[in-house]
Amino acid sequence: MKYSNVIPAIFLSRDNRFIAKCEIGGVPQVVHVKNTGRCRELLIPGATVYLEQHDNPHRKTRYSLIAVQKGDRLVNIDSQAPNAVLQEALMNGVGLPGIEDEIVHIKPEAVYGGSRFDFYVETKDQGIFIEVKGVTLEKEGIALFPDAPTQRGVKHIEALIMAAKDGYVSYVVFIVQMKGTRYVMPNDAMHAEFGIALREAEKAGVRILAYDCRVKADEIIMDEMVEVVLQ
Repeated sequence: MKYSNVIPAIFLSRDNRFIAKCEIGGVPQVVHVKNTGRCRELLIPGATVYLEQHDNPHRKTRYSLIAVQKGDRLVNIDSQAPNAVLQEALMNGVGLPGIEDEIVHIKPEAVYGGSRFDFYVETKDQGIFIEVKGVTLEKEGIALFPDAPTQRGVKHIEALIMAAKDGYVSYVVFIVQMKGTRYVMPNDAMHAEFGIALREAEKAGVRILAYDCRVKADEIIMDEMVEVVLQ
């Protein structure tokens, strides 16, 4: 996934979930934050960030904040990127473990029962639901999800359990939006219910996977599989 017209800036402050102030060439500017999560350990005053510049005159802001430098690690925080990089990988022939044949159909935003999953995928013999979770929180080399309570995430997991019981191949895929993490864990301290649901999903046959990403200021690509630890 590529971005265009990316420039560096200095993060100043976050006004709300959607808006922040950054310094560009010594001038404070209002920017759109492409992640409504907290990102408190990333969006620190003085941090180097990367902005995508837009030419659309109808936008309220000219810039979107897409990545943050955290020490020697560049972290993409665009909440739309995980779905995009997974779809890109699937379309390029990257198969998830457990998908036995060539993928012949990919449908984003697929409805099942009362839930909407990120993808419905078909092979000649399999119907597959995939729910994608982007991970931007890292502590001591461990990637943690979620970074804020997510009742919606719990409902998605519960719906995947039902889909698995109905015979569908079901996945939760964590996309870690950085390199250099050792493994992924549910953030039980932040939202214990999500961790409980994820562990129940694994017991019910839902496949829990994680991949890290190669991140540049103007690009993010799904890369290597990362271990998921559920103990």
